[in-house]
Amino acid sequence: MTNNTKKLSGICGILGVVMLVISFNINPGPPAGASYEQLLSFGHQYYLSILWGAWLQTIGPFLIIIFAFSLVILSQAAQTLAGWMVFFGAGILMTISLIEITFYIAVLFKDPPLGSLIGLNIIYAVQHLYFIIGAPALFIPLGIVLRKSDILPKWFSWLAILMGILFAVLGIVFLLHLILPLWVTAIAGIQAFWWLASSIVLMVQSGKRFKDNTMVSI
Repeated sequence: MTNNTKKLSGICGILGVVMLVISFNINPGPPAGASYEQLLSFGHQYYLSILWGAWLQTIGPFLIIIFAFSLVILSQAAQTLAGWMVFFGAGILMTISLIEITFYIAVLFKDPPLGSLIGLNIIYAVQHLYFIIGAPALFIPLGIVLRKSDILPKWFSWLAILMGILFAVLGIVFLLHLILPLWVTAIAGIQAFWWLASSIVLMVQSGKRFKDNTMVSI
């Protein structure tokens, strides 16, 4: 990868995080256990916010996954088992995200009357999958890939592995809760800080290496 490509990958990571943060702020989500009447009121009040939030929550993870793939390629791990598991985990995580987003939009439909309630329950159900398999399947192998690479400081690799384990533990502990507590779903937001920090560090290090190589060639 050229330095420009590395910087572009870092920009993708940063933009993806920004889009996710905006989506979560403009779309607060319906109240837990909302009735049909409450869902209708919520959908009417936040109609545009839900749709724009769905768009942002679709494109944001896509950009982040581009950055994740770049880390694997930069680590020369694309042909390793850990590298392939990152690709597979990213596919799982993106699928979970798309299912959740689809039913955010489905909740806005007024007919049939039970459709919005079913959609809300599916959102609650698919949120479990993020903790059970989605996040662990991506972060643990990504941490293993980065542990054997020098493109980022080693603590990024250990943080990725620890996050993956934390999410997996939460998935087990709260498996019997049909609706995850708000603080549990909020914890998922810590991954945004990891993506943001790693994107910035990659861009900074790419700039330093380009400068060092230029000085050597001179």
